[in-house]
Amino acid sequence: MQYSARLSLLPALIASAFPLYAADTADSEHYTATLPTVTVVGQSDTSVLKGYINYDEAAVTRNGQLIKETPQTVDTLNIQKNKNYGTNDLSSILEGNAGIDAAYDMRGESIFLRGFQADASDIYRDGVRESGQVRRSTANIERVEILKGPSSVLYGRTNGGGVINMVSKYANFKQSRNIGAVYGSWANRSLNMDINEVLNKNVAIRLTGEVGRANSFRSGIDSKNVMVSPSITVKLDNGLKWTGQYTYDNVERTPDRSPTKSVYDRFGLPYRMGFAHPNDFVKDKLQVWRSDLEYAFNDKWRAQWQLAHRTAAQDFDHFYAGSENGSLIKRNYAWQQTDNKTLSSNFTLNGDYNIGRFENHLTVGLDYSREHRNPTLGYNRAFSASIDPYDRASWPASGRLQPVLTQNRHKADSYGIFVQNIFSATPDLKFVLGGRYDKYTFNSENKLTGSSRQYSGHSFSPNIGAVWNVTPAHTLYASYNKGFAPYGERGGYLSIDTSSSAVFNADPEYTRQYETGVKSSWLDDRLSTTLSAYQIERFNIRYRPDAQNDPYTWAVGGKHRSRGVELSAIGQIIPKKLYLRGSLGVMQAKVVEDKENPDRVGIHLDNTSNVTGNLFFRYTPTENLYGEIGVIGTGKRYGYDSRNKEVTTLPGFVRTDAMLGWNRKNLNLTFAVGNLFNQKYWRSDAMPGAPRTYTARVNYSF
Repeated sequence: MQYSARLSLLPALIASAFPLYAADTADSEHYTATLPTVTVVGQSDTSVLKGYINYDEAAVTRNGQLIKETPQTVDTLNIQKNKNYGTNDLSSILEGNAGIDAAYDMRGESIFLRGFQADASDIYRDGVRESGQVRRSTANIERVEILKGPSSVLYGRTNGGGVINMVSKYANFKQSRNIGAVYGSWANRSLNMDINEVLNKNVAIRLTGEVGRANSFRSGIDSKNVMVSPSITVKLDNGLKWTGQYTYDNVERTPDRSPTKSVYDRFGLPYRMGFAHPNDFVKDKLQVWRSDLEYAFNDKWRAQWQLAHRTAAQDFDHFYAGSENGSLIKRNYAWQQTDNKTLSSNFTLNGDYNIGRFENHLTVGLDYSREHRNPTLGYNRAFSASIDPYDRASWPASGRLQPVLTQNRHKADSYGIFVQNIFSATPDLKFVLGGRYDKYTFNSENKLTGSSRQYSGHSFSPNIGAVWNVTPAHTLYASYNKGFAPYGERGGYLSIDTSSSAVFNADPEYTRQYETGVKSSWLDDRLSTTLSAYQIERFNIRYRPDAQNDPYTWAVGGKHRSRGVELSAIGQIIPKKLYLRGSLGVMQAKVVEDKENPDRVGIHLDNTSNVTGNLFFRYTPTENLYGEIGVIGTGKRYGYDSRNKEVTTLPGFVRTDAMLGWNRKNLNLTFAVGNLFNQKYWRSDAMPGAPRTYTARVNYSF
């Protein structure tokens, strides 16, 4: 597959970017990358270097160009390292990476990228948008690519912080068979398989799957999951390649959606206490059909057509959150049935051509999507029955305790065309110029009242960039990107609870990013770094001055701004012995203007922190034995209590993780300890971090 605190922006930057790993690595015989198409022939999930090898290209850029020559920050995370710690959800995998605030939300991922929420509209699987409220398994995901900053020129609507693209494990032409088992703290156990069969030189098939059960360090909380994903790849000698894939992902869990930390502290409750009532449940079901057709006309021109149909459903019935009511806690209650269906078609053409002696690379894209979102729910944010937190017998059982309050049907169609050209003024100096036109329509119907509204609009999104290879080891870049969110107040998200009478904002909200940086290689190309500085502004934020009496009149209400510096590094420090991977982000994301609520001006954006980072070292004394230790941390996380008009904060934390691994012929064993020093911290204002956890993993290849 193609791979393709108040801070001022720094006018020039130093030191950065990762090289692709050379053949002198301890496990080079298991890793091959072939340029320019960068087909990763294979690196075993049990490799001693898994997670410490960078990729030259990323599919998220859609142009097949080198990451080093892309004028934006592109991070690629191989997630097998995280799975050794028993981590399977996307927010935990991204936790601690520079510029990413990954918290906890029972319903979804709760990921904020460079200050702006990404899980509502900016998560993709193999280039196809993962819209809708649902938890995702990463059991069949090879890596996660992060393109930071507004990327509307490539993907259309965006919330502005960047794009997160999960790349699936799919059939390829390297034979491999692997089965494994995991057992960890609180009876966290799973069985997994990954079998890739080369039937002949033209056909390969693959089956990945996982089944698991888990309890929690929180009382009364458990889950079970099943994921299966078969795929087939057909490659013909005439340059045609097709991959078909189906993914079924089902999770049933007892929801952990408790009151906030402040309520726990006021009542003196242990943080390991869960608040699940009898009959509380949440079910997530995800199905994705994907077709990926590639054709190489010759060695200069190639096309790719992706077609995907995705259905996602989340049903739940539970009590959640709550507030102090004397010696009792008054809880909220909700039930919901919602389903999302998305049909996506993306066509991309890439080619190289010359104008005189000047080389050019052209990318043209045609995109279409149709999204349906059908929510039905009932809720009560102050349920009449309060509970004694010390007496579970006083906790009522859930079970459709409220009538239907919302039953909407939303449909959105979008069409996009973009052109991006990379012009090489010299072999070492390149300029990027691109633009995209989007047209979209939106229809919302309130099934309870029979009312409906329609909306249509269009937007143009440009990007400009420059890349200068100052030396073979150091590349300077600068860029400007603009993005849009069409649905006013929603960040491009089809909300579950929007009333059809007042959903539409006639003009989009916009984001624009200025970024500059340097991508570098060090130590004879064994170590890579990326240093970047950026400013993102979200503007044309609109609100209704008199929503109650005049829900259709909107006005420009404010502007948000995020400024920061990020540094990331990956590679070898000591050849064949010591490797590192880490990143550090320093950011301030604040409200700059707010006519609706002037008290918020100068206050941090919700769920953001000023510092995020991680740093891991892996030591490989032999080809079969390895160990790692590292830290993940985030600074104080900010929020805003609109009812009391006050800033809230969640203490920051630094957590230490460690792991040992051993390979013996076809057998791989790992033993990981998460939160080694048993640090007490909170991932969100309603979810403490897990205490010390142990995870043992065994894999057998045959």
